[in-house]
Amino acid sequence: MSAPKKVVLAYSGGLDTSIILKWLQVEYGCEVVTFTADLGQGEELDPARQKAEMLGIRPENIFIDDLREEFVRDFVFPMFRANALYEGLYLLGTSIARPLISKRLVEIAEEVGADAVSHGATGKGNDQVRFELSAYALNPGIRVIAPWREWSLSSRTKLLEFAEEHQIPIAKDKRGEAPFSVDANLLHTSSEGKVLENPGEEAPDYVYQRTDDPETAPDTPQMVEITFEKGDAVAIDGEAMSPAALLTRLNELGKVHGIGRLDLVENRFVGMKSRGVYETPGGTILLEAHRGIEQITLDSGSGHLKDSLMPRYAELIYNGFWFSPEREMLQAAIDKSQEHVTGTVRVKLYKGLARTVARWSEHSLYSEAHVTFEDDLGAYDQSDAQGFIQLNALRLKLLAARKRRMG
Repeated sequence: MSAPKKVVLAYSGGLDTSIILKWLQVEYGCEVVTFTADLGQGEELDPARQKAEMLGIRPENIFIDDLREEFVRDFVFPMFRANALYEGLYLLGTSIARPLISKRLVEIAEEVGADAVSHGATGKGNDQVRFELSAYALNPGIRVIAPWREWSLSSRTKLLEFAEEHQIPIAKDKRGEAPFSVDANLLHTSSEGKVLENPGEEAPDYVYQRTDDPETAPDTPQMVEITFEKGDAVAIDGEAMSPAALLTRLNELGKVHGIGRLDLVENRFVGMKSRGVYETPGGTILLEAHRGIEQITLDSGSGHLKDSLMPRYAELIYNGFWFSPEREMLQAAIDKSQEHVTGTVRVKLYKGLARTVARWSEHSLYSEAHVTFEDDLGAYDQSDAQGFIQLNALRLKLLAARKRRMG
């Protein structure tokens, strides 16, 4: 295969992607365009621009895009309408960011006339799959370069030697073994590797960066009211907010109360098990509140069907199939279920927990007249239950009779 002429690189400005940038230039002799996404990772992005320029990238070939609103509005919120949890626990914070990064990589490649895109994901993880499946779904002719699967820089020592040879600045703490690897965006932080590789050892306290210790969190609970319209959160304590601003505010509240910590050994799509420590403070509150408003606005048939679809939906996102037709089909069903998921939920935040304590809606299906233990004034005829039970018991009676007959 011939060498690419121009490559768009997903560039963080860190050591690994800086080495990849230079490797692409050396290995292929190609022009490199850098793309850095602001997804709310909480880091200053100007250093990424400065480092790219230092490595010879022309200013017009440096793209730094603020994608926070698009990230929450078009990716996080649709996922939360489904109450998506991978393997029952993981809120998919890394998984849901990758399709957006890939989308923008492909768009930039088309804008600048590049014939390839590149990423810094390793050959052992899920991100390589997510980046590449998304890219191919959006542009079947795009070429994807994954240096970790191609180069001979197979150890930290070789990476550092390459960096020194090509005068790439190395932070002092990178000369030793990094304690763990961190990925962050507005939804969560993910920590993996090194001190976390033995699942039999508790994660050190310093791993947690986005949440305060629940054990030392405030002794007084805090109430927060979250308002939803058609399944999406639109206001906190009566104040309307944009999607990104709302999630930012929930992150702040969750941090103080130590909410959203998860230590998980998960099954990667590539086949191995991996231990990760995740912090999703705002997302944990949002999930609790969304389920709270669904309790009174979603009928049982829709809700139970939606819950049965959720594991498949979450698995599709985890495995990198955001842009697949099956994910879009499930999304259509999920979005249909949210037409009346409108109202307000009061959530109590206290020492690592977010718990729904009240919910109300003009679209509520809850009828106090039907469920009261007092006189229901004819709203419900309890004698109707007898026939209902007899009809549902019929097949069980027939089965029991056969069992008795057959001895």
